[in-house]
Amino acid sequence: MQNSAPSPAPAPHKFVLTFVCEDQPGIVHAVTGALLEAGGNIVESRQFESFDSHRFYMRVVIATEASQDEVTAALAPAIQRFSLDWAIDVVGRPVRTLILASKTTHCINDLLYQRDNSHLPIEVPLILANHDTVGKLAAFYDVPFEHRPIASPEDKAAFEQRVREVVEEQDIELVVLARYMQVLSPELVEFLNGRCINIHHSFLPGFKGANPYRQAYARGVKQIGATAHFVTTDLDEGPIIEQQVIRVDHTRSPQELMSIGQDTEARALRQAVAWYAQSRVLLDGTRTIIFR
Repeated sequence: MQNSAPSPAPAPHKFVLTFVCEDQPGIVHAVTGALLEAGGNIVESRQFESFDSHRFYMRVVIATEASQDEVTAALAPAIQRFSLDWAIDVVGRPVRTLILASKTTHCINDLLYQRDNSHLPIEVPLILANHDTVGKLAAFYDVPFEHRPIASPEDKAAFEQRVREVVEEQDIELVVLARYMQVLSPELVEFLNGRCINIHHSFLPGFKGANPYRQAYARGVKQIGATAHFVTTDLDEGPIIEQQVIRVDHTRSPQELMSIGQDTEARALRQAVAWYAQSRVLLDGTRTIIFR
């Protein structure tokens, strides 16, 4: 009688730990020792000391047969000793993301395409827009869509109240302004602090008002860029997550500049969302630490 083949060993869990604390000796030793105690094999590790804020930042990925609760319990002494501001998550878990939109679709199309092809670890329970333009795109990707026009201050207040409701009811972890062309109220910005990302075009010099691409064409710009950043009460001045730039020249028409700019916006926003979803973005005051 032949012995049956042994059952394969269970695949280890993979967790990502991020934390911030005051910089002091012994942090790495205490944290890595706790992870070892939980049977963790460190497969990725990055750290950074901010000389400006004297804060220490770290991101660690481990493989272990222990549960998330067991890893957390092993970390408890280090968390208490160093007053860690920490988070632990399953590697690759889709982050629940609410997308806000207006009329343009290029950023949303890119995000949903990358999600559908498993290149972007997000889950989108809803797209909320103040115009109905995005509705067909949402239907194509089978994402729930809600249209709430904004024609008055009361409409805007109702829209923002709906954002709050969705965030709480759907356990939203990230809000993405995918060319949402309304300025958020200070109250909503505070509610979404550290979990709301915006994208906008970047030119040098800057062009304000209508049709910035035609203004850029008239001035003969040589670079088109895009900036993805956290939303703060300082309009378009939140901590920067990603910037991308492409060179152009005098042969480009205003329409071509717009097409190039929109592609740059989509790529920059996608990268920022990906880094956030992978727990690679940590805040250091008015700037970000990105563990690539």
